[in-house]
Amino acid sequence: MRKVYVIGTCDTKGDELRFACACIARAGAKPVLVDVSTARPDAEADVTAETVAAYHPQGRAAVLGLTDRGKAVSAMGEALKLYLLARKDLGAVLGLGGSGNTAIVTAAMRALPVGLPKVMVSTLASGNVAGFVGPTDIMMMHAVTDIAGLNAISRAVIGNAAHAVAGMVRTKVPKAWKVKPTVGYTMFGVTTACVNEIRRRLEPATESFVFHATGTGGQSFEKLAESGFFDGVLDITTTEVADYLVGGVLPCTADRFGAFIRHAIPYVGSVGACDMVNFGPRDTVPAKFASRKFHIHNAHVTLMRTTPEENARIGSFIVERVNRFAGSVCFLLPLKGVSAIDAEGQPFHDPKADAALFDAIRKGWAKARNRKLIELDLNINDPAFAAAAVKAFKDIT
Repeated sequence: MRKVYVIGTCDTKGDELRFACACIARAGAKPVLVDVSTARPDAEADVTAETVAAYHPQGRAAVLGLTDRGKAVSAMGEALKLYLLARKDLGAVLGLGGSGNTAIVTAAMRALPVGLPKVMVSTLASGNVAGFVGPTDIMMMHAVTDIAGLNAISRAVIGNAAHAVAGMVRTKVPKAWKVKPTVGYTMFGVTTACVNEIRRRLEPATESFVFHATGTGGQSFEKLAESGFFDGVLDITTTEVADYLVGGVLPCTADRFGAFIRHAIPYVGSVGACDMVNFGPRDTVPAKFASRKFHIHNAHVTLMRTTPEENARIGSFIVERVNRFAGSVCFLLPLKGVSAIDAEGQPFHDPKADAALFDAIRKGWAKARNRKLIELDLNINDPAFAAAAVKAFKDIT
């Protein structure tokens, strides 16, 4: 049986971590206590902080003995990531702690494969945990009380987490890789018709994995692509670039498209929903955008129309990266609109703004044998556009 790595700062959470290990052992799994203390390492842990710190690219001295706690925490997170990636018996990870240990352990968890159990009991788990979870499947569990001593509440919470992770490692979920060719998609509400039609045409011969283009959705999409999970992708909805460049609430990162630069994955892409930047409720939109065109998607989502200048930046960002892709690429431009609300007669219909997006991609496009730019006199949600995307996908896979 693979082991459960129980990770925390033993100098301040030693009793709680050992309690978790005892619960895991009683549940029939094998715990390994890993100390990631940066100030007073515990020599009695199964894996000492010195052992973990040695995995840092610059050695132990880059982690331990630093006077700057923030730098020490970041360095320990990097060392722990490399330590866990080197384990051959890793079955699950359980972390316990406050802000420092949450930062250390989740930094390492995010580097682990999707599907490997990861549970983080944290005092920060009832707030915005996007920065800790990122694009992967970390389970955040609120500690309720601080992890500062064992009591009736902490025993129940830590015990539940320990029993949960023991059950995860003891009961394997059957893998279904490569039962069918796997295809990844990016989608938004305003490109749903397109993606659903593509799926209808490619299924049941393929297995579909659809990602909502919400920032973390795109990161999850690329994380799986980089891990080799997909046989090909249809990155129809690249709207996260608009939020990243303009300042919306659902941005990608600077590494958007990086998985396809580093790995030769068959890729069909488009500019779905690049006509919009996302915000929360209308009263949360920054004042500097007060004069812009808005569409209230619902009470919680306000969409702002991108301008020609912004679309030119978006197109340049995309094409610069597509030009560096390692594998076969077909990129489709829907000349009659990039979303459901960008079609003629719809609130975001703006041919001038769309033209700026398309022109930036045309001008930046570097011709190569592995890349093909296709222009279609269609809206992205027209069935004929989906048919063209399917043909392009079949041509390169």
